[in-house]
Order: sequence, then structure tokens, then C-alpha cells
Amino acid sequence: MSQQATAPRHLVYFADPMCSWCWGFAPVINGLADHFGDRLPISLIIGGLRPGTREAMSDEMKSDIRGHWQKVAERTGQPFDLSFFDREGFVYDTEPADRAAIVMRLLNPLLALPYFTAIQRAFYAENRDVTDESVLADIAAEHGIDREQFLVALATNEARKATVQDFDVARASGVTGFPTLYAGTIESGYAMVTTGYRPLDGLPQILEEWLATPDSGPDGNSNARSGSGKAST
Repeated sequence: MSQQATAPRHLVYFADPMCSWCWGFAPVINGLADHFGDRLPISLIIGGLRPGTREAMSDEMKSDIRGHWQKVAERTGQPFDLSFFDREGFVYDTEPADRAAIVMRLLNPLLALPYFTAIQRAFYAENRDVTDESVLADIAAEHGIDREQFLVALATNEARKATVQDFDVARASGVTGFPTLYAGTIESGYAMVTTGYRPLDGLPQILEEWLATPDSGPDGNSNARSGSGKAST
């Protein structure tokens, strides 16, 4: 599924930093990271929600997205700054944030998920413009990365190619919505843990049982592959 995922057993997390249900899922994926640590590494794959969007948000689009955000907030308890919708002329292009998340993974894989979460928090809870590369570099600097080094890395062909590669991996894996989480191994295949939001309750226990059981998927079936979902703003 991913050339980056090389641990014997690991999680593969398909997400986008400007996907509201992924922000809702942030406490879940970070809870799993905290629970398992190195025992069950997480490989983050950026799926690409709205890369390359060029038109500003219409009033109709604002209304639709506001409704999504309110549903996510109600179900997950995650904070949203709805003053975002007072912005005029905002272009909901996810590509800069997607590329920034991948650049951080290239520079420091250990910071990939924390930085991804920080982009989410900046966008949804703090109303910062994460389509602006200077803002993305500021957030990287907050994680100890040299700001100018990060801006240079963002502009490279390597970063753009790696971003497209992640989008291709997501499509090739049959992922059509975010968040999507798989568990498995390269050799034995992958089983879907969830497509779409689900709470943390019960997930560590399911995955602990899987880790303790040779040659099985997290649902008890070996070599399981399945799933799709609806991408969410």
C-alpha cells in the first residue's frame, strides 16, 4: 500500500489537513499514537481533498461547509472557529497544506503527525490561513524546524512530486474518503480499521488483540482489504 510503511505491523492513515472529519478524528489517531508508540507505527498518507482549487468560496459553498463543521463539532467535540466564514474571497485549495505535511514527513518523520495535527488546529480552531505557505512555515517553526529551510523545501520539485505520489497511493489503495485507517503488513495485506469517523473507545483493544494474534487482520481476518468513504470538507 505504501513504500513508506516498512514496519512488520503498522497503521496506514489516509487523511487531509483541511478535511473536517479528519480534524474530528485527530484525538483518535493521536490517541492511538500515544497508546502504541513504536509498537504500532503510523504511516501518514495525504489523500488530497481539494488540491488545485482556484475559485473562491461561494455563499452556497460556505453554507454547505459550515453545516459539515457543525456536524463534526457536535459529534466529536472538536473546536471550530466559525468566524472563518466571514472571510471574503477564500480559495479552498488544500494543495499547499498537503504539500507542507509531506515536506515535514520528508524532513522529520517523527514530526509528521504532530505537524499535520497542528495544521488542522490552525485552520479549524484558530482561523489561520493554511493555504498561505508563510503560515505553514510559521507552524513548522513552532515545531523546531528552521522557517526558511522549510519554505525552500516547500518550493522544490521533490516536494511537488512527493505530494502527487501520495495522492496516487491513496487512489491506488481504493481510498475515496477521509479519514481512512488501515492496519496490516506489506507482506500479508491490510484490513480496514475505519473509513470515516469513529471514536477511540474500543480501538486500542481491537488493535492490541490483533498484535497478539499472528497472521490475522484487526477484524480477525487475514489479508483483508476493503472500503471507501465520502471525502469531507
